Amino acid sequence: MRQLQVHEKWDAPYFPHKSMPYEQFIETAITWVNKDNFWVIIVNEVVCGIVSYYFEDDQSKWLELGIVIHEAHNWSKGIGTRTLELWINHIFNTLPLVRVGLTTWSGNERMIRVGEKLGMKMEARIRKVRYYEGNYYDSIRMGILREEWESLRPSINM
Repeated sequence: MRQLQVHEKWDAPYFPHKSMPYEQFIETAITWVNKDNFWVIIVNEVVCGIVSYYFEDDQSKWLELGIVIHEAHNWSKGIGTRTLELWINHIFNTLPLVRVGLTTWSGNERMIRVGEKLGMKMEARIRKVRYYEGNYYDSIRMGILREEWESLRPSINM
């Protein structure tokens, strides 16, 4: 079994991560470029992560977002919080949504804290449905409504 990279231990480690050789990735890299829902995070001209969104349900416009900061030395510096603040603002400015969601697991306390700092509410806790390294964890669903976002950030141009 492949050893997980540091960021993979927090990014849904209960799902099997599939790595690929660099050469194979480069052949498909164009499919990752110029996407509305997948951007890189650059700090001081260095790529340090990704931010994305996907629709859980297209018909109801149920959108979930995600973020990965690849290297641990970039954690706890506010990069994730600032990135998600900008990303959520971008999403609300460009898409006709009433809610943005975030799904994580109870073992990822940093991600839960980022959601709280951004004003997200705990909307669901599905108990003991994520199994990792011999322990069960809860699935956590958080979200923020457009009107909540706007009331918390009146100075941001919506």
